[in-house]
Amino acid sequence: SGLVLKLAPYERVLVNGAVIENGDKRSRLAILTPNANILRLRDAIHPHEVNTPVRRVCYIAQLVLSGDAVPAEAKAQLIRGVEQLSLALTDHDSRSQLAAATEALLDDQFYQALKSLRTLLPREARLLAAARA
Repeated sequence: SGLVLKLAPYERVLVNGAVIENGDKRSRLAILTPNANILRLRDAIHPHEVNTPVRRVCYIAQLVLSGDAVPAEAKAQLIRGVEQLSLALTDHDSRSQLAAATEALLDDQFYQALKSLRTLLPREARLLAAARA
């Protein structure tokens, strides 16, 4: 059991604050330590990209995983953020992902919460594009 990361050649991942770079071949890593903080750097949202509601909530979860935020404080912000998102994203799929994120947050599973929240990014982009049109 645990988290299994499949890494592309030279892909970087942050594990408990340490940047680890894969070698020249694909590989799999099994993270056996419960509650380890993991962040794929290819998935990381950079501070200048935090310009939408979903990105803001994802970024807070990311800060916990990178060790740059206190989990207890971030958890409260994340739960408030998910509640606010649920007011705007009312379709079944979004609600399902928001419920999964909430459940993960209640269990202090920030990686799983981020994973669920990231699925909302394409939907948010479509909604914002439609609103501009």
